[in-house]
Amino acid sequence: KDATALFDPIHPKDIMDKLLKPSLTMGNVDPATIKDEHIAKPPEKKAPAKKKPAAPKGEAVELEVEEFVKPPLAAMLNTFDFESVARETMEPQAWGYYSSGGDDEITLRDNHMAFQRITMRPRILVNVREIDMNTSFLGASASLPLYFTATALAKLAHPDGEVGIVKAAKKAGVPYMLPTLSSYTLDEMLEARAPGQELFAQLYVNPERSRSEEYVKKLEEAGVKALFVTVDAPQLGRREKDMRNKFTQQGSDVQGEDEESGEVDRSQGATRAISSYID
Repeated sequence: KDATALFDPIHPKDIMDKLLKPSLTMGNVDPATIKDEHIAKPPEKKAPAKKKPAAPKGEAVELEVEEFVKPPLAAMLNTFDFESVARETMEPQAWGYYSSGGDDEITLRDNHMAFQRITMRPRILVNVREIDMNTSFLGASASLPLYFTATALAKLAHPDGEVGIVKAAKKAGVPYMLPTLSSYTLDEMLEARAPGQELFAQLYVNPERSRSEEYVKKLEEAGVKALFVTVDAPQLGRREKDMRNKFTQQGSDVQGEDEESGEVDRSQGATRAISSYID
């Protein structure tokens, strides 16, 4: 099957040249030989259900499920609003990966509770007409005491993926931590930054150390301010919500050779599928 229409929108442009082994390239395909039955097509989206007229009195009423309409951005008042909209609009595989925690999700719930226990102590009889929340950490300046942390496979949520987050971080005036398991290439993410924009980066150590060394050198040459090494994933948790979906979408940009050698387990959700890269 010709999967170009499905592959190109979610994969980095240079994934073939960068990660595919030369021995696996079979040559050029003559477009004239491609017939319609050879082309893989995306699944058709279901048309919204039409409203049925109200049933006469005394008859059973058949309930209709209306198609979800995404509210305007101005209606998003807090992070829970974004989460509720994402649950309705994202593909099941993407939502299962983004929202799930390990096993019974006890730690996930504890994390929510931990943030709720953080309280703000107000300052009394202090002039607060002008408030400045600018700060700096790890050598990077920020308009707020926070940053965008690294999350894998941003294209599962939106075609702009990590490139869009780079631009949003610049607009917000805070650093962004580039993820190792990204949908876009490192070059594309770096190219998207504005002049003088400060970035961090996250690292999953590759069993093939030369690949991690090459990655870190490129970050250094690009002037990335800090490197965060993930050390708490020697064994991934069982994300049951994620595991119920076989992962059929895009893997990360750094997994090309693992895909071709059959080391990517796509039968247990996105988390397991992208974990082949991690030592």
